[in-house]
Amino acid sequence: LALTFHGAAGQSFGAFVLQGMHVRLVGEANDYVGKGINGGRITVVPPAGGNDPGAKVILGNTCLYGATGGELYALGRAGERFGVRNSGARAVVEGAGDHCCEYMTGGVVVVLGSTGRNVAAGMTGGVAFLLDEEGDLERRINRETVAIEALSTPEQEALLKPLLEAYFEATGSDRAAQVLTNWPRWKSRFKLLVPPSEKVAMGLAPREVVTA
Repeated sequence: LALTFHGAAGQSFGAFVLQGMHVRLVGEANDYVGKGINGGRITVVPPAGGNDPGAKVILGNTCLYGATGGELYALGRAGERFGVRNSGARAVVEGAGDHCCEYMTGGVVVVLGSTGRNVAAGMTGGVAFLLDEEGDLERRINRETVAIEALSTPEQEALLKPLLEAYFEATGSDRAAQVLTNWPRWKSRFKLLVPPSEKVAMGLAPREVVTA
């Protein structure tokens, strides 16, 4: 089931989207986009003809609250608390406000631009890939529950790159195209935020060997 909308969406656009649904918005959305999503895909892009669409705010606050699956691709910036309590959704945006990935317990968040302060506060699961062009990301991270790592393992690259490819296909993002076209150069600019629960999956800790 594919649905396309045009204009400005109110609260909770795409809430509780199910597997097999593809909801596309050409415009902008308010708070709680993708609340409770457990499958399918939400895509939000601005109308054609604007300049530098990735630099504009296109999503409100508290997107993906309580999400357990599915995908969210937005060609633009999100407001505060993006990915709060995300437990399984995969998402790509081009910037986010304060408290990104707050209380996240699963899923993957990719931010291809700047973020506000207090990133990853209370994050205990899932991973986040943040593009750190200015080299100053660490001062905005809440490090109580996450480590900050360089992109360094095949497991990390195998998760990030296909997600960027899917994002580019869905949105036509100039930033994603730039990154993918010169992947060896740009991948070194990503930082991975990883809680202890994800270190084995990200190739940062040895897998436990169980013997009989």
